[in-house]
Parts: sequence; structure tokens; C-alpha cells
Amino acid sequence: MSSMDGRVDRFSAVDVVAGILAVASLVLSAIAMGLGLLLEVEARPARLIPVAVIAALVAARMSPRFQSLALKAALFAMAAWVVGMTLAVITENSLI
Repeated sequence: MSSMDGRVDRFSAVDVVAGILAVASLVLSAIAMGLGLLLEVEARPARLIPVAVIAALVAARMSPRFQSLALKAALFAMAAWVVGMTLAVITENSLI
């Protein structure tokens, strides 16, 4: 008999990669939304947002543990697309 439970709830390598993909999606969305203008990075929302959405969808499919974070990342990417495209048009930056 062991004094420890048989089930240990640990992160697997797939969970870690899914979490990194979800966070990378959030970062790409933030850069495309307008943070790129502050960081003096040429933010092109028409290029960055589809990559961010695909990363969020892949993260959601990889691990059930990070599905809620990936959902929030995908929703943030959609809002960032609207804000980023609006800012790009107003400031006359390139979209693609």
C-alpha cells in the first residue's frame, strides 16, 4: 500500500506546448492590435491575426486543459483584428 494517491494530475508536454501556443496567440494579437505601434514594430494586422487565430485553435485542440485560455485568445484575436485594422487605416500604415 502506498500513502500517495494513484492519480497525479501533472502537466504533460502537450499541455505545455498548448499553453505556449495560446499565450503566443495573445501576444501576436496584442502586437497587431496596436501594441506594435508603441514598440515601433511594424504591425500588419492582416498578416498577424490569422496566425494568432490558427495558433489559438491548435492550442484548443491539443489540450483540454487550456481550451478556455485558447477560447479567450481567439476572441481577443477577433477584437484585435477590428481595432488593428481601424488603427492601420487611421494612421495610414500598411495592412498587409
